[in-house]
Amino acid sequence: MPDFIRLSSPNFNDRDPVAPLQYIVLHYTGMKTGDAARQRLCDPTAKVSAHYMIEEDGRIFQLVDEDKRAWHAGISFWRGVTDMNSASIGIELVNPGHQFGYRPFTPQQIRSLKPLLRQIIERHRLSAKTCLLAHADIAPMRKEDPGELFPWRDLAQQGFGLWPSPQSVDYGHAEDEDVQVLLRSVGYDCPTGTGYDRATRAALLAFQRRYEPNNLTGTPEKETVARLRALSRDAASG
Repeated sequence: MPDFIRLSSPNFNDRDPVAPLQYIVLHYTGMKTGDAARQRLCDPTAKVSAHYMIEEDGRIFQLVDEDKRAWHAGISFWRGVTDMNSASIGIELVNPGHQFGYRPFTPQQIRSLKPLLRQIIERHRLSAKTCLLAHADIAPMRKEDPGELFPWRDLAQQGFGLWPSPQSVDYGHAEDEDVQVLLRSVGYDCPTGTGYDRATRAALLAFQRRYEPNNLTGTPEKETVARLRALSRDAASG
């Protein structure tokens, strides 16, 4: 287990056994400094927390024990699960976020994150291919983090998550409802038969932040649809 600094947050409760632990949700703190983020995550009046927070210099703070339900996900959904706080472990990475000067995550943060992920996955017998989620994935109408500068592809290449590799068959035309079905199939909260609505755009944009970070349009363009089809196929098989 990587070394970490214990800093207890009072913001937690018991997990709901009906929603078994299956996921790890990655966030950015979205505050100007790490000190400000730590204070907020430990402030009982804020009613937010996470299990871990990783500073830009790589220090890991443990705020909530893994067997407890930290309050990091908020109103969220993934693959039919609505109590994502019970079903996940939350990790915050210090970064000012889109509001305060979004910037790349530091090499020290990612070096600390990888062994932490590996230990959590092994300890709870999670699926390394499917357990890793962005806050934006589970709450696309509300959240952007950890965003397009997070090294999702690098992590996938090391076995943390899937990375879609489209085939020629994946580039065919898709109607709005086809896209919605695909988004739903990989986990997003995307109703079908509603046309290209706000929920569909938000889910597509969250998908692009993770899998097509140079194309943040929120629209079902040819490459986006192809990657979505490839991910849906990979998720179904793995």
